[in-house]
Amino acid sequence: MPSPLDGATGERLELDAYYPDFDKHFWASGDLGFWKLERQQDFKEPGYDSWEAFARGDWEESLRLLEAGRAGLEEYHRRISRHGFVARRIRVVEEPLSAYMQWELHALHVRQQSGGSIRVIGADKVARYEDDGPLPEIYTLGSQVMYEAVYDEQGVLEAARKFTDPDLVLRCRRFIADLYDDGEPLEGWFDQHVAPPPPPPRRA
Repeated sequence: MPSPLDGATGERLELDAYYPDFDKHFWASGDLGFWKLERQQDFKEPGYDSWEAFARGDWEESLRLLEAGRAGLEEYHRRISRHGFVARRIRVVEEPLSAYMQWELHALHVRQQSGGSIRVIGADKVARYEDDGPLPEIYTLGSQVMYEAVYDEQGVLEAARKFTDPDLVLRCRRFIADLYDDGEPLEGWFDQHVAPPPPPPRRA
């Protein structure tokens, strides 16, 4: 099956234009909410203190920093609730987990406990959509706007593509929602797949 983007390319936004544009549309997501699909298994997140600790091999410090950010995440999700929408995320996971994914799932677990709505789905369940390559990293905001994250060869976010075709946004939101419905709640999955083995630190 083809990618949900079906050849659409969107408008490329560099980061200095993307961030304020995203912020404006995110807080206006309305009752349709925010839906995000994450597919890649390895990223670099320079500037994020917990990831920086993970990347230099300090696993305990990376977890401590995730906990230190819990209060901020709780306030962030309370703000989302006050704006009248829900932010949902479906995370595709390949096993065995990459070192990055072991760290990210801990980060997502804190986010889930702080008010996020996160589910995971195995890569085998999305394989039929990946005839032409991995699913795109896309997220819809309400009914009118969608972005695709664009990463460089090192896995660092370098830009985003913006889509405003309502039919495309609707189709992709339904696609993400269907994957979300097929996924498993992160809370129980995390306890079974992530918590038991101690994740190995790594140097980026």
